[in-house]
Amino acid sequence: MENLRNKNILLAGATGGIGRETAKLLVASGAKVFLTGKNKEKLNALVNELKLDEYSSYAADLTDISQLEILKNKYLAFSGSLDILINVSGIGIIKPFEKLTEEDFLNTIRINLYAPFLLMKSFLPLMREAGKGLIIHVPGVLGKVPMAGAVAYSAAKYGLRGMLQSLREELKRTEIRITQVYLGGVDTPFWDTIDLRVQRDKMIRPEEAARSIWFLCQQPSSGVVSEMVLQPFNHQAI
Repeated sequence: MENLRNKNILLAGATGGIGRETAKLLVASGAKVFLTGKNKEKLNALVNELKLDEYSSYAADLTDISQLEILKNKYLAFSGSLDILINVSGIGIIKPFEKLTEEDFLNTIRINLYAPFLLMKSFLPLMREAGKGLIIHVPGVLGKVPMAGAVAYSAAKYGLRGMLQSLREELKRTEIRITQVYLGGVDTPFWDTIDLRVQRDKMIRPEEAARSIWFLCQQPSSGVVSEMVLQPFNHQAI
């Protein structure tokens, strides 16, 4: 397994339930972590909790090209290279099709598909220059198996899965690896605004989901874990 000490890592979605726990594990492993998330207050609180310096984070809306440009410049001031890019950002809109608005659909596509595209456009060149790197995205199980009420969400996650698989074909002659993580239900604030009867006490805990991502960051450079599936034992969709 690869040692994470002094690895340069960009973690997008750091203010979410999984992102926070992932950040803690990476910092504890000695990695040089740069954090980004949309909520500036939550991001600053996390930076203070982890005792990182002021140059280790930047709050940005990943759907805004101008903010991504600033994010990239902030990251380059932090480090000139990028070993691992992790994206756990996203939004969840789960509702019946007849209640799904055009705004719901487009917002889900923007945040769950367009933003990852822009993130890759901004930071993949750093890995191309080095000829190596590891990219980890989290499509979730609804990027493999659809669910009633997840028209917008699955559309975005299936799109993310396809985009990454296509990009993998373009990167075959490099040592840039892509791993997709298919997480089932994780007990995070994701569910706070979703009107479904779910058993959150039987879901995966955020720290367990984060540990799987932390583990994948250490995969041996001689191979690649193309995908990992982690889902609640009582609700296995795949």
